[in-house]
Amino acid sequence: MGRVFFFFLTILSLNVLLHGMVAAQPLSTDSRWIVDDSGKRVKLACVNWVTHLEAVVAEGLSKQPVNVISRRILEMGFNCVRLTWPLYLATNDTLASMTVRQSFQKLGLMESIAGFQVNNPSLIDLTLIKAFQAVVSSLAKNKVMIILDNHISKPGWCCSNFDGNGFFSDQFFNPHLWLNGLTRMATMFKGISNVVGMSLRNELRGEKQNVNDWYRYMQKGAEAVHLANPDVLVILSGLDYDTDLSFLSNRPVKLSFTGKLVYEMHWYSFADENSWATGNPNQVCGQVVRNNTRKAGFLLDKGYPLFVSEFGVDQRGTNVNDNRYFNCFAGFAAELDLDWALWALTGSYYLREGVIGMEEFYGVFSWNWREIRNPSFLQKISALQSPFQGPGLSSKSLPHKVIFHPSTGLCLQRKTLLHPLKLGPCSNSEAWNYYTHQKILTIKGTHFCLQADQLGKPAKLGIICTLPSSKWEAISDSKMHLSSKLRNGIYVCLDVDPMTNVIVTNICKCLGRDSKCDPASQWFKIIDSTSSYSR
Repeated sequence: MGRVFFFFLTILSLNVLLHGMVAAQPLSTDSRWIVDDSGKRVKLACVNWVTHLEAVVAEGLSKQPVNVISRRILEMGFNCVRLTWPLYLATNDTLASMTVRQSFQKLGLMESIAGFQVNNPSLIDLTLIKAFQAVVSSLAKNKVMIILDNHISKPGWCCSNFDGNGFFSDQFFNPHLWLNGLTRMATMFKGISNVVGMSLRNELRGEKQNVNDWYRYMQKGAEAVHLANPDVLVILSGLDYDTDLSFLSNRPVKLSFTGKLVYEMHWYSFADENSWATGNPNQVCGQVVRNNTRKAGFLLDKGYPLFVSEFGVDQRGTNVNDNRYFNCFAGFAAELDLDWALWALTGSYYLREGVIGMEEFYGVFSWNWREIRNPSFLQKISALQSPFQGPGLSSKSLPHKVIFHPSTGLCLQRKTLLHPLKLGPCSNSEAWNYYTHQKILTIKGTHFCLQADQLGKPAKLGIICTLPSSKWEAISDSKMHLSSKLRNGIYVCLDVDPMTNVIVTNICKCLGRDSKCDPASQWFKIIDSTSSYSR
C-alpha cells in the first residue's frame, strides 16, 4: 500500500504541474490530433460533470463550494470537464429563468437547499442558466477546459430507447428546437476561451435512428455551432448509444469549415453485457477491440481525432466485469493515445430516477463529494492523462517505444544496469526500440536488449541479442502478452511481482478458454511515444 501511495502522490504532483499549464486556445485539429494555437498537441483528459438531471444544477454543489470542486478536478490530473446540459435549459425560458432554490423546492429537495446555502450561498438564488454560467466561470478560473455536451432534451436521467429523447423527431427531440438551442449555447459562451468544444448530442438511439437523418441534422448542427462560435471544436456522436460510427467509412461528413471536427464514442463493459466476467478476458478483449476499431477507431487513420467521451467502472473495485474491461480499455486507449472523458465526477445526485441522494459508484468522489472514492484508480488513469505522442511535445525527444502495464497504469523503468527492471510512473519511463522483424526490444541509444532469464526470475538486460530468450512477441487474442523462449525451451511471458513491482517471467496464463483466469498482471502494451523519457 505504501508503494502504491507513493507512486500516486508522485504522479499526482506531476499531473497538477502539467495540467496547470493551460493550452493556448482556441483549439483546432491537425489530422487525428487536437492542437493549440502553436500547433502543439493538447490531450483532452476530461471528467463528466452532470447538469442534465431534473434539478438542472451541476451536481455536488450542496456538498462542496463550486471553486473547491473545480480546483480538485485539476488536482486529480484532469484538464477538462465534459459539462452536460439539457436542451430545454437553452430553449425554455421559463425553465432557464427559474432559480436554483425554486428548482429544488419544486422537487422537494429541502436538504439540498440547506447544503447549497452553506456551500454556495451566492448561487442559490441565481437562475438556472446563470448558475450554469457560474460553474463554467469557476472551471475557467481554475484553468480547466470545458466541453459543453447536449446530453438530453427534457431534464432527467439518460438513456433508454423509449425516453422520447433518443433521436431526431422523437417526442422531446425537435430538430429545429435543437438547432436553436445549440446556437444559443454556442453564442452564450463565445469569447470564453476555456470553452473549447461543443458535443452536439449524447447517445443517439432508438427505433427512429437512421443514417440519412444523422447526416441531415448533424451536419446542420455542426454548421450552426460553427457559425455562432467558430472557436470551438465541433464534436459529433454516432448511433446506437454512441458506439457506432462505421457508416462514416465510405461517406464522409460535408461541412463548410475544416480544422474543428472531432468524433466521439462511448465504451462501457455493459455494452458487451456480462461477457468480461463469463468469458476468457484475452478472447473478449481481442474481439471487442476489433469491433470498436471497425466501428470507430478507423477514424484515426482517416485523419480525425476520436474522443472517448464516456467510459468508466464501478470504483468500489468489486465488479469483475468492469475490472477486466478496464484493463483492456487502458491498453487500447494508451496504444492509440486517445482523448477521453471519464464517467463521472459525481459522488451522489440531488435526485436521480426518483431517488434522493443516490450514490454514484462510478463517481470519482465519494457520496459527500469530499474524499476520493478510489485513489488507486486515479493512479491507473494517470498515465493516460498526459500525451504519449503528437505534434510539438518535445523538440529533444526522438520517436521511441514505451512498455505500458494497463492494470497498474505504470511503465517499465530501470534504475541502473545492476538493478532489476521495475514498474514506475510512465513520466520516467525507459525509452525502447522494438525491431519487429527480429522481435527484439532494446533500450534506445544502447546495445542492451530485454532478455528472459529463468522461470519466475527477473527479466534482465544483455548484449547478446540473437538468442531466442531475447526475442519478444505479442501473443494471445488480446495481443498484450509479451512472450519469449527460455534456453530450456519453455515459453514464458513478462509478468509483475505483486510485492516489489519487479518485472519477472512466468508461464503464460489464460491463453485457453478459461473464464476464471485473469491475465491482467501479464498484459503489457508496446506503445509509440514522442514525449520526453528517462535517459
